[in-house]
Amino acid sequence: MSRITFVQAINQALHDAMEADGKVLVLGEDVADAEGGGVVGITKGLSTKFGVERVKSTPISEQAIMGAAVGAALKGFKPVAEIMLMNFTTVASDMIVNHAAKLRFMSGGQTSVPLVVRTMTGAGVSNGGQHSDYLESWFAHTAGLKVVLPSTPADAYGLMLSCIDDPDPSMFIETLPALYNKGEAPERGKRVPLGKAKVLRPGTDVSVIGYGRIIQQVAGLADELREEGISVEVIDLRTVSPIDKETVLESVRKTGAAIVVHEAVRKFGVGAEISSLIHEEAFGALRSPVRRIGAKYAPVPFSQPLEAASLPSIDDVAAEIRSLHALVPAQAAR
Repeated sequence: MSRITFVQAINQALHDAMEADGKVLVLGEDVADAEGGGVVGITKGLSTKFGVERVKSTPISEQAIMGAAVGAALKGFKPVAEIMLMNFTTVASDMIVNHAAKLRFMSGGQTSVPLVVRTMTGAGVSNGGQHSDYLESWFAHTAGLKVVLPSTPADAYGLMLSCIDDPDPSMFIETLPALYNKGEAPERGKRVPLGKAKVLRPGTDVSVIGYGRIIQQVAGLADELREEGISVEVIDLRTVSPIDKETVLESVRKTGAAIVVHEAVRKFGVGAEISSLIHEEAFGALRSPVRRIGAKYAPVPFSQPLEAASLPSIDDVAAEIRSLHALVPAQAAR
């Protein structure tokens, strides 16, 4: 099977959506070919094929990008608006949170806002504290927004198509350090449903739940730990909001132990919501409290050694799995 990068997969999704529906638009800084087809090339070739009226490079104004996208969505278009880096969504948060997310509610369901906010983020490349934050919990906390974080190119393709199809606004978050990683090519036209997790590895001893780049690393770790006699079930949420609670709870009820992992700051993160969900709805199945792994509660450092120290590592995940596996049988025997 052929393998492609995230850049290629997202480009294919945008191409296929624009080819199928003339209402799909792309706008953002430098997205047209005259400006390079996006800062990492994700929109390369689209303006040449579909024209600059549908693939429009904008000024450096996140508020203007989102304002135009909301207006276009209200007029029946399906805009895909690129906010180059996730930290810059703070500049446009009024448009995203107070307009895109709320207009369906505030119109009594009469108005939909079918737009996608594409953005990228992620630490590990010394971009510093103002360019590297995962802010998915902010937007998952906002009623009316769907929030997705693909971990493979195939999922990136299928989730993007589903976001464009959806009548409500979506945040599509790309992991910058992984954009050129390769994975299996998607089946063209195949959607990945929003709100549906994927079991990457089946297991019986410990459930590890997460999303994005790190959950693929956990899947590789699960293969290694199987050699030690530890059976790890790995759940890739794919969609942070809505959360596929049925898949999460089914896994935890089977294993009796859970670890939630994400690259965002641990405190007040998505992992806390998942932990609460498990404790509220599957407490009787747990043989130990849910454990959470995330980044340090600090801005992302520019220094490479400090940056690495601030992030959760696969060694951290391995240590928690081994600790939990060793603890659980002792508790269960009481």
